[in-house]
Amino acid sequence: MPENGSVEVQIADGVAAVTFFHPKKNSLPGSLLRQLAAEIEQLGANDQARVVALTSRGEGPFCAGASFDEMLAAQDFEQARTFFMGFAQVILAMKNCPKFVITRVQGKAVGGGVGLIAASDYVLASRRASIKLAEFALGFGPFVIGPAVERKTGQSAFAAASIDTAWHDADWCKANGLYTVTYESAQDLDDAFNQLTSRLAKTSPEAVAELKRVFWEGTQQWEMLLPARAEISARLILSDFTRTAISAFKQR
Repeated sequence: MPENGSVEVQIADGVAAVTFFHPKKNSLPGSLLRQLAAEIEQLGANDQARVVALTSRGEGPFCAGASFDEMLAAQDFEQARTFFMGFAQVILAMKNCPKFVITRVQGKAVGGGVGLIAASDYVLASRRASIKLAEFALGFGPFVIGPAVERKTGQSAFAAASIDTAWHDADWCKANGLYTVTYESAQDLDDAFNQLTSRLAKTSPEAVAELKRVFWEGTQQWEMLLPARAEISARLILSDFTRTAISAFKQR
């Protein structure tokens, strides 16, 4: 297992399997986020890839969100803005990719990890895959991922999850549009994920691209909106309140 994490891509029979990993509960530091965004952008232009199958490695958390160490290391506004643009760039890459991004969620997701789920076109998840938007409890908010989450859940559910920073179970996620379908066993989840991605790899690329445009209508302004949201978060994490809250959270 690479100490600094990894993003691996394998293409077989039209399925582009994108797998990310980090030893700290599949959290994603800036270097991995930039790599993940770049890989998805490249797959969008690769005729050998018909569908993007997004997963994280292991049987534990799907994604623990951003790296707190990296967040606290930001010393000025520009560094903080660059940090928050990491998830923004991945969400934009997923949105703009002319292929369906199908995501397998085997475990819990926090913060930016929920953003990856929300930016997916179709999500298959385990019944034990709870989510949490923990940002507000730490002194800022889910500003960057907010447009993607709100697009799936609606404003009311997004507001509820943002304010109540407790865990929300897989039933809540499915009822509010984050998960398309859930499975009791890991084997059933894997089987369904593999069957769906294999089937989609045989569909018309032109039809997929047109459907993708239809599904994401009304999001063209995100190219400006997400950077603006990153700036809100950047200002807030430089405050003493937020730095103290994050430091205390890390020590739990």
